[in-house]
Amino acid sequence: MTATKEKAAPKAAAAKKDIPAFATFEMPAAVREMAEKGVMQAKEAYDSYKSMAEEATDAMEDTFATVNKGATDFQAKALGAAKTNFNAGFELVEKMLGVKSLSEVVELQTEFARKQFDTMTSQAKEIQDLANKMQAETTKPLTEGVAKAMTQWKVAV
Repeated sequence: MTATKEKAAPKAAAAKKDIPAFATFEMPAAVREMAEKGVMQAKEAYDSYKSMAEEATDAMEDTFATVNKGATDFQAKALGAAKTNFNAGFELVEKMLGVKSLSEVVELQTEFARKQFDTMTSQAKEIQDLANKMQAETTKPLTEGVAKAMTQWKVAV
């Protein structure tokens, strides 16, 4: 035997002497099997909950992306409407500068009011439709994600 092995052998023997008798107790097979089964169930539950959490996170990310896109579309629609209304007001002012009589002023003003009423009614309908679409698209990923998570939760439990 080499010197290294000779030094290791007494240390191993000394280590065995330091271990109390109850620490070398052999666990019964039934207890070991039950513990292993418990560990497996805990791992399965963890994996299931982790999967549900990841899906919920994905649903939230989809929802936020949809809200962001919807807000951008909504803002573009509102700015377009404001631009149209602003330009219509300038056109009225330009036409008013060339007016020669009071009857022309009344005619221009009446025509402007009628057109603006129709334009604003149309704009309000477009914005309402966009808001409804945005609401439906925004809640869809979240609703589907929650429904899926609840189904998985029922299966897991």
